[in-house]
Order: sequence, then C-alpha cells, then structure tokens
Amino acid sequence: MVWLAAWALISAAAPGSAPAAAKEEKPVLLQVPVAFATNLPGLGDGIMYIANNIELASGGSVKMKVFEPGKLVAPFEVLDAVSKGKVNAGYSTAGYWEGKLPAAPLFSAVPFGPETGEYLAWFYYGNGMKLYQEMYDKAGYNVKVLLAAIIAPETSGWFTKEIKSAADLKGMRMRFFGLGGKVMEKMGVSVSLLPAGEIFPALEKRALDATEFSMPAIDERLGFYKIAKYNYYPGWHQQATTFELLINKEVWNSLSEHQQRIIEVICKASVADSFAHTEAIQGKVIRENAEKRHVKNMKWSKEMLDLYKKTWNEVAAAEAARDPFFKKVWDDFRAFDRDYDLWSSLGFLPRQ
Repeated sequence: MVWLAAWALISAAAPGSAPAAAKEEKPVLLQVPVAFATNLPGLGDGIMYIANNIELASGGSVKMKVFEPGKLVAPFEVLDAVSKGKVNAGYSTAGYWEGKLPAAPLFSAVPFGPETGEYLAWFYYGNGMKLYQEMYDKAGYNVKVLLAAIIAPETSGWFTKEIKSAADLKGMRMRFFGLGGKVMEKMGVSVSLLPAGEIFPALEKRALDATEFSMPAIDERLGFYKIAKYNYYPGWHQQATTFELLINKEVWNSLSEHQQRIIEVICKASVADSFAHTEAIQGKVIRENAEKRHVKNMKWSKEMLDLYKKTWNEVAAAEAARDPFFKKVWDDFRAFDRDYDLWSSLGFLPRQ
C-alpha cells in the first residue's frame, strides 16, 4: 500500500499534471544535516531515498538538500539545531538524545525487543508515534518527528579477542549504543558512544577494545574487520533500529496539508525501502568476512544470551523507576507486545 500511495503521488506530480494545490503552495527547501554518512546503506541512504523522490512527488513544492555529518551540524547536535531553527530539518536516530531524554532510546531500538514487523506495528498502529511526538513536545523541543528508515538486526559487536564468559567483558572499553550500552555497563564494560567516523581511529589507537555499530554491510564499509576479527551474533541489543526525520515545528505547520502528506508518504516508502535494501545485502558480506577477511563469525551461547537478557530486565526496571515517561512508554509497548506475542506464537513458523 505504501508503494502504491507513493507512486500515485509521484504520478500526480508528473510534469504538466501537478495538482492545483501544489501550484498555489509556497515552495520549501528542507536543508537536512545528517548524523550518518549517506554512503552507509540503511543508516545514511534512507534520507537520500527521501531527498531523491520528494521533489518529483511534490511537483517541485518540496525540495531537500542533504549535508554530510559535521558539514553543517555535528551529529549529536542535530536535535537542538532543528528545534532552535538553526536548520529547518535533520536526520538522526532518537537514541542519540539519551542524555537529554531518557526514553529516547525506546524509539530507536530495544534490547530483546521487537523485530521490524512488530516495531512498525507499534509505531504506526499502536501508540508509538503518538508517544514519540509527545516525548519531544513535553521536553520543549520544537520539532515534528517522522520515521524515515528502519533496519533489521545488527551484529552484537566486533571484538579483538574471543569472549568465552562474562568475565572476559569486565574492564573492556567498547563503543556501544543506547539501552544495550547500559546493559554492557552493568556487566563491567567501560562504554562510550562515538559517531561512526570516530570509531575506527579509536580501535586503531587501541582506545577501544571492541565496538558495535550496525549491520555487516555497514560495518564492512567502516573497516572494523581490519582490527577486530571476532564478530558476534545475534544483535540482542538491536533487533530493529529506526531513524528519524526531524522538521522544525514552525516550518512543518507552515506547510500545506498536501506538502505534509507527501512528506509522510515518502517517509513511509523510505522505511520500506531501507528495510528491504539492508535485508538484501547482509549474507554476501558475512560470507566474504569469513572467506576473504579472516573474520570469525561467532554466536553467543545460550548462557550469555540469558545473562544479557537478565541484565536488560534489571536495566529496564531501573530506568522505569527513574523516569516517569520512560515507564509510560515501556508499559505501553509491553501491553502491545502481549497481544502481538499471542499472534506471533501462532502465526509464524518456528525458527529452523
């Protein structure tokens, strides 16, 4: 349905057939600093899908110019820049705002949490998007938020040594994202959150012993395999990860209903495209990592996964006790998950 709707809008906006509303509305150029390089599939090219289609779909009334990380705004400053009107839009992931908004990581990725299907169901047909916008509104951020991309499971990380037990993690220095990072901290890991461009130099200088970042096809472009030869699966911390388009709320409210709807539809199409694209390209890279790059593809034991999950449950309880809005979102998702779990336990084939 997303693709049909997007195609209908694009067809309607073809030269010579632009809708009347588009001819009368004020054109807008969205200048979008991004937190991820646009050559990274899923993470960065989600915003490029939007940028490459929005002008045609809108009959020229909405255009988008994308700025690579740090060219206009630093990756961790995107939210503030959009809210204050320094730029009129930005692209990032909500987990980057964890220090300001404790519930923000719940809108990026949840340890042992939803896979892509359930996550999107909660966002679009549960209370996910409503709570997502409420988080920014209650905290005084002057932004409109839209999902702009989503990717399936990440790897659990790249390590310079084999991890045989939880004891091997203690004292390790590791780049880690979001709520999974809190789990690792509780297990004795020294965690830092670095943007993509700073991770490889930190590994190279031995300032990091390990890192997680994303999926195999994304991590390969960042070169982690050159230093860290143990790549662990599954990515218990990020079974699905989302990315957001933030638009300054005054700018959003100044758009016509027609412009707003086109942006919404193209964003949904980008979500579908980013998921399909990243699902399509992982297997080849995993094979090449082993055969050409001498990477050892490792799987966590049941004992380690059980320990990660136990620790995550402790972290979630502590975060809910500490922050009322985190609790509100977490309780809402768990209520949604109880119904979804009944469906998924009956409707899907068991994993082989």
